[in-house]
Amino acid sequence: MTTNPFLGKLLRFPCPAKLNLFLYINQKRADGYHELQTLFQFLDYGDWLTITINNTGKIELTNSLEGVALEQNLIYRAAKMLQQTTQSTLGASIHLEKHLPMGGGVGGGSSDAATTLVALNYLWQTQLSVDQLAELGLQLGADVPIFVHGKAAFAEGVGEKITYCQPPEKYYVVVKPNVAISTAKVFQDPNLPRQTPKKPLAVLLSENYTNDCEKVVRDHYPEVEQAIQWLVQYAPTRLTGTGACIFAEFDSQDRALAVFQQRPSDLTGFVAKGVNQSPLYLTLAEIQQQF
Repeated sequence: MTTNPFLGKLLRFPCPAKLNLFLYINQKRADGYHELQTLFQFLDYGDWLTITINNTGKIELTNSLEGVALEQNLIYRAAKMLQQTTQSTLGASIHLEKHLPMGGGVGGGSSDAATTLVALNYLWQTQLSVDQLAELGLQLGADVPIFVHGKAAFAEGVGEKITYCQPPEKYYVVVKPNVAISTAKVFQDPNLPRQTPKKPLAVLLSENYTNDCEKVVRDHYPEVEQAIQWLVQYAPTRLTGTGACIFAEFDSQDRALAVFQQRPSDLTGFVAKGVNQSPLYLTLAEIQQQF
């Protein structure tokens, strides 16, 4: 029996943010779900997980998220799910370095879960395929498979039909107003557009990008409205997902940083570059070269 080369080693993996560059709602289905068309791109900014695997079979998180019970924590749930699915006897100690805002619409929890699945599958040598990992991820959240696949993607249906694509890699100012948005409230609003015609990806990529959730969110949450009014002075500004983060794109990092430094004091956020390949897989490739 060969010894696992990663036992006891401290390895660090990124959990990148994502933006919905556009989001269109095509119809509400009989089962209550909404059909949509959306374009996901990753950012070179996000949370980090430091993972040390062990042979005790125990999974522990070295720090907890405020207000989130261990059994509800997506990192813990992802690790347990992979362990049970593959019947691995190995465990792990996982430390989360949190940078992404909770409830920001930039995929923090989903990205953390996806990185947990991808990293532990590699470290435990459980050898599930990316598709199998994405299937597991779907049980944790609708966006998790996008992060598992790790490529910029156009998603359709209820998010399950995925086409990889290569949108331009711009610099973004991403800011979050101090407000928590209820996704359920947005999707239940009678004023939400629900009949945006479906269009082929090539057509959507050639048009100005918009987000069908944005008007409803701006109407319900004045903090989002104010943030957009500030940022739109510098560049076209959109909501990501159902928010609360908004973003604007720039051709240079210098310009994005200059705008970000002028933000009102009540806005948190960051500047990042859009990337079509997830930083998670670049890190994984570097680790594979070392071992």
